[in-house]
Amino acid sequence: MDGISDVAVGVKRGSDELSMYNSPNSGMSSISDGASNGSDSKKLRVEEAPPSRVLHIRKLPNEASETEVIALGLPFGKVTNILTLKGKNQAFLEMGTEEAAITMVNYYTTVTPHVRNAPVFIQYSNHKELKTDAGNQRTQAVLQAVSAVQSGGSPSSDVQEALAAASSPVLRIIIDNMFYPVTLDVLQQIFSKFGTVMKIITFTKNNQFQALLQFSDPVNAQQAKLALDGQNIYNSCCTLRIDFSKLVNLNVKYNNDKSRDYTRPELPAGDGQPSLDPTVAAAFSKDSNSLLGKIPGALNPLSAAAAAAAAAGRVALAGQAGSSGVLLVSNLNEEMVTPQSLFTLFGVYGDVQRVKILYNKKDSALIQMSDANQAQLAMSHLNGQKMYGKIIRVTLSKHQTVALPRDGLDDQGLTKDYANSPLHRFKKPGSKNFQNIFPPSATLHLSNIPQDVTEDDLRLLFSNAGGTVKAFKFFQDRKMALIQMSTVEEAIQALIDLHNYNMGGNQHLRVSFSKSTI
Repeated sequence: MDGISDVAVGVKRGSDELSMYNSPNSGMSSISDGASNGSDSKKLRVEEAPPSRVLHIRKLPNEASETEVIALGLPFGKVTNILTLKGKNQAFLEMGTEEAAITMVNYYTTVTPHVRNAPVFIQYSNHKELKTDAGNQRTQAVLQAVSAVQSGGSPSSDVQEALAAASSPVLRIIIDNMFYPVTLDVLQQIFSKFGTVMKIITFTKNNQFQALLQFSDPVNAQQAKLALDGQNIYNSCCTLRIDFSKLVNLNVKYNNDKSRDYTRPELPAGDGQPSLDPTVAAAFSKDSNSLLGKIPGALNPLSAAAAAAAAAGRVALAGQAGSSGVLLVSNLNEEMVTPQSLFTLFGVYGDVQRVKILYNKKDSALIQMSDANQAQLAMSHLNGQKMYGKIIRVTLSKHQTVALPRDGLDDQGLTKDYANSPLHRFKKPGSKNFQNIFPPSATLHLSNIPQDVTEDDLRLLFSNAGGTVKAFKFFQDRKMALIQMSTVEEAIQALIDLHNYNMGGNQHLRVSFSKSTI
């Protein structure tokens, strides 16, 4: 959906950019949704499409089959009905629950769905359920067959063909929150639970580790996607985001730690590329506790030492020319959130330049970081964290900058410019702060503590921020300390409230997340 701005946040909860397509001339029939009445009032659109378990899908290619439309919904839960309007290139898809539909709309807001390589548009329908002719046996047969696959049955041959049509044997895998390195062998081990993995290519794109993985059969790819999309490889990090690739065959030239063709062991390792060090491979492949829960014996979490080393050598983020330093943050607690609280939290991962809470959608905000690396870092650490009791969603915005309100225009303090803030942590090149970027954790690192401040003073200060202090430890010089709250959410709250807190004598407390525990 290139070029569609985030500010077209018309439809509630996640289908931000889809309201752009509600044009009066989109040729809807009487069954189509009122949301397409061409009204210019953003407010009206918000009210017209509350979440529903029925989704309205548009711009489908002429030759799209019902199975391909159903495949869009499968990863998010049970699909209970479908109605296709062939002549209008539209369909209605009914999910088993409203939650599944909300998850699906939220996901496809950030990852444009494709059917037969053409982008399609998904939004909530005004219909709460689909009443279709029960005599439509073909549709019912497709639905039953697909749900059999979903509940773990083996698909009959005609369904296998149908599913194959909806998918390619090649999956595109993106890994979010990559605090520990994920290797080609790790992926091979996880995905081979679902079928024969033939080829894997790994690369970094848009500052994210990605992979293309080819199964011998599209049905295996479909089943792996259903089971693994959204799962974490290691506890609460390294989340798999899986889509079908447009490619149907991968061309692998070298067997090394970046690419592998398991069907051609004779391939060279390539220029200066080491084949994978056997000790590293062994460390990753010890079968023990299930990491992915549902997949017995997947991988064991990294040892603490390996994890610390991995985090220290974090995925190197190469500067991404042309990518945006602006983030879109949604599902905020609109009663509580302020530009200042977002500035403080996101400022842990980069120098926030501007913050704009969206006027028509106050649970969403645009945050402009100094550059794309900082935006990526903030996104990978804060997406899915809890702020003011709500799980926030952080994605890269299409905007290149955040606009300030025009002179003399009062936007109720929703937009703030922080370009000259003295609180930026990363202004000085080579600052020690660059080495101390850690994911949100229950333990906070405090520094710049005045000499006369006691442990009791700090315990009281942090419990007044609304949390429970579990443990406390001064460093030797007493200018620094660790304080452990009972949850990560409490620590996030304390950091927002108390970073830069004036401790008297113009000494301001510095608060950041720690990798240590007490």
